[in-house]
Amino acid sequence: MAYSFALFTLFVIFDFDLFALVSFAFVILFAYMYRNPERELSVFEQNSCLSPVDGEIISIDEIKDKDYMYKITVDNSYLNIALLRAPFDSKLESVSVHHGARLSFDSNISSDLNENVELLFSNYNKIKVKIKHISKQSITSFDINIKESDSIHQTQRYGTMPNGITEIYIPRNFRLNINVGNKIVASQTLIGYFISVP
Repeated sequence: MAYSFALFTLFVIFDFDLFALVSFAFVILFAYMYRNPERELSVFEQNSCLSPVDGEIISIDEIKDKDYMYKITVDNSYLNIALLRAPFDSKLESVSVHHGARLSFDSNISSDLNENVELLFSNYNKIKVKIKHISKQSITSFDINIKESDSIHQTQRYGTMPNGITEIYIPRNFRLNINVGNKIVASQTLIGYFISVP
């Protein structure tokens, strides 16, 4: 945003009107993408799991995995708020960033080649949820500002993703509270509850 504003100022000084207009448009775009509204946080039970991202649920799949039963896929666009928030009180077991392309999600190879980050959250009962953020066509990279072994509070901001796909991997001992097509909001939408200790 600062670079765009600096370019806008420079182009105005030299009367490059078209370039000034384009750079000012980028200033507005970045201000909109990285807006950070204060949200009234709902109070949920201790075993609740909230959405980590704004967007629309495009699929909920049962998967064959020894650790996880469901994969929830959320589409996040430039129209959504880019902030990412912790789904529950947890410890970050691992974080892995993979640099790559920024192909359209419609491409068959985007899930393999696109930039992505995987985070593994574990709560006080050692119940684990994996979250994978995959970049779509985007002008900026991920910004993840937590590290392994950090203790994280539910709804805490942990990074930004301006345009991407989020996959949430949920264990078996979980009761879902969402459906395909739902619009969800980070830190406010209840994904579901952990119902027992594995």
